[in-house]
Amino acid sequence: MSATARKKAPNAEDIRARKGGQPLVSLTAYTTPMAQVMDPHCDFVLVGDSVGMVLHGLTSTLGVTMEMMILHGQAVARGLNGAMMVIDMPFASYEEGPTQAFRNAARLMAETGAGAVKLEGGVEMAETIRFLTKRGIPVMAHIGLTPQSINTLGGYKVQGRDAQADAVLADAHAVSDAGAFSVVLEKVPQVLADQITAEVAIPTIGIGASAGCDGQILVVDDMLGFFTAFKPKFVKRYADLGAQADSAIAQYAAEVRDRSFPAAEHVFADTVPAKGNT
Repeated sequence: MSATARKKAPNAEDIRARKGGQPLVSLTAYTTPMAQVMDPHCDFVLVGDSVGMVLHGLTSTLGVTMEMMILHGQAVARGLNGAMMVIDMPFASYEEGPTQAFRNAARLMAETGAGAVKLEGGVEMAETIRFLTKRGIPVMAHIGLTPQSINTLGGYKVQGRDAQADAVLADAHAVSDAGAFSVVLEKVPQVLADQITAEVAIPTIGIGASAGCDGQILVVDDMLGFFTAFKPKFVKRYADLGAQADSAIAQYAAEVRDRSFPAAEHVFADTVPAKGNT
């Protein structure tokens, strides 16, 4: 195989088969360039509805539309070669019932080339997950803190402490039994996350859960230090690119104002030189 040949991306069953094996690596992506950077390193890439907050300045994910998800999904697909693409179903695109969910999931997959959709909810979404998977739509579930439900959860709080633990555990079993090929555990206490990972037959993907999960996911702009409006406890910043960008832009602005940019090497001569750049 040549170095430029397209690698075969994993599918939902490949991800399911990684249960208990080498941890799965995932990040969110919303653009082609970022997808290209993470593609060699990730098993799957999530086009997350967090795009609403990260790129569009929304205060939550609730204002994200199908059209936004399709646009960003198409952009991410152009940047992937070897990683699977999973795409979030936005708020109000699936909660009404299985038929609505199928119609919108099919559209997302058809128009973006995604290998699977992700939807939020546990026991209450089991019927929908079963309906989708029986009709050829692979589903990644998402339980614990479900950001589309912040108005009923009372904010971005840890889910599954004390009396809530049984409900989150029931959610995990429900989505697994319904046919989801994996499940994201967000802001779930470590001990509970480890129990869920041990009990369910599908891979668990942690975000603010436990190192014992079958994989991990972070919002890429969080871990690179681009998004700084707030920093969740579970985020590790592997770079501080936001500060570097601010410094670079400040330097550019100063050089424009003192006329040191553009310099001679950045402008074009009146006549074409015998050799070199024109």
